[in-house]
Amino acid sequence: MNLLASWADRVAATRPDVVALILPDETLSYRQLLDRSHTLAQQLESTQGTVLALPAEAMAEVALSAHAASRLGRAFFPLNPALSPQRREVLLQAVGGPVAEGIELFIATSGTQGEPKAVMLGSANLRAGVLASRSRLPLQAGDAWLVCLPLYHIGGMAILYRCAEAGAAAVLHEGFDPQRVWHDLERYRITHISLVPAMLSRLLEIGRDSPPPALKVALVGGGPLSAELAERAHTAGWPICASYGMSETGSQVATICELSQGWAPGQVGSPLPGFEVEVVGEDGLPTSGIGRIRIRGAAVMAGYASPQRQMGLGLAQGWFASGDLGRIDAQGNLTVLGRHDDMLVSGGTNVHPQQVEEVLKRCQGVADAALTSVTDEVWGDLLVAAVVAEADDATLEKWCRNELAGAMRPRRFIHFPSLPRNALGKLDRQALRDWVRQDSA
Repeated sequence: MNLLASWADRVAATRPDVVALILPDETLSYRQLLDRSHTLAQQLESTQGTVLALPAEAMAEVALSAHAASRLGRAFFPLNPALSPQRREVLLQAVGGPVAEGIELFIATSGTQGEPKAVMLGSANLRAGVLASRSRLPLQAGDAWLVCLPLYHIGGMAILYRCAEAGAAAVLHEGFDPQRVWHDLERYRITHISLVPAMLSRLLEIGRDSPPPALKVALVGGGPLSAELAERAHTAGWPICASYGMSETGSQVATICELSQGWAPGQVGSPLPGFEVEVVGEDGLPTSGIGRIRIRGAAVMAGYASPQRQMGLGLAQGWFASGDLGRIDAQGNLTVLGRHDDMLVSGGTNVHPQQVEEVLKRCQGVADAALTSVTDEVWGDLLVAAVVAEADDATLEKWCRNELAGAMRPRRFIHFPSLPRNALGKLDRQALRDWVRQDSA
């Protein structure tokens, strides 16, 4: 039996009638969850393989299958149903065959920066991640965590583990419907919710009053939280916690829940207990300036899965180099500045798109914005802003002239009805580059 089932069994033995899962069409206590997962485990026992891979079509089925696989001692791999057959086959080949002892969960990376990889998380990684999260975000029996993130994403799957360990309820939604989220916040006295910035924005657009007083934590991650959105949410009474994490670290690495007046986008506070976080320069040595973020700790993955069955793939002496840029201040607080791979060099100046995008989104009449480039003999990277906006180019140019240094200003604006984002609202920068270069051809 793996970790998830053992935690759920412990709660079923001591508080069997506490609610475990609230599914779209039924509610299960921990005793009922034990019975359902046991029955499903018996049905799955005859299936072949050491990994139970399942397209995440229905979140209720995924959650119950995760518990059943854990009961059988098998690794579980929820798959994004939108994956192309080719990408799915690559992932399945990587996880097929014997699984290293202790590996309980496979989670695919988003693939927005290239081909997705299968992250291997063992019971020790998952336990460490849950305990680290609870140290910053207390969770107890009787609490309820609303899950509108997909369970093929670590941000969704980690909630099942946190709730099972604490004896709390996981309230599962099939996709994100802001009206239903508002309804269930009140109906189930939700105490915790996980959101990406795009979801938070949609909830605020509905224009209701503050969320119900039972809500203690609104964990926001999966992408940059803008200053404007954070201020709107704070004014509306949302208990925002800005977070940084990824599949490779079992979810959270750093989280801040006190967004003071001086808070700036990218600030995520100090690392959670059990994590070492460093910022290193191009020479691989720690720096007090801006550099690559790397992370080490008990929650960090066992490695990426591969057909060669290598352990530790993607790690160097236990360190995971995240590919994100950041800095750490004198108090040990982390600020995330965006992807290292996204850096543009315009006129000899390093420009990170996220810095410019934050400024563009503050311009009146701009609903969404992203920065990319086209190759130019003079500038190197000629900056191009892709915008979803009512504002015209003259307004955008004037705004950028007033708000940005010369080398950081977009030299061209292209208007689109929407920008390429995945199911979690994360910008697909490769698709954006393709769009802009086609438009500029």
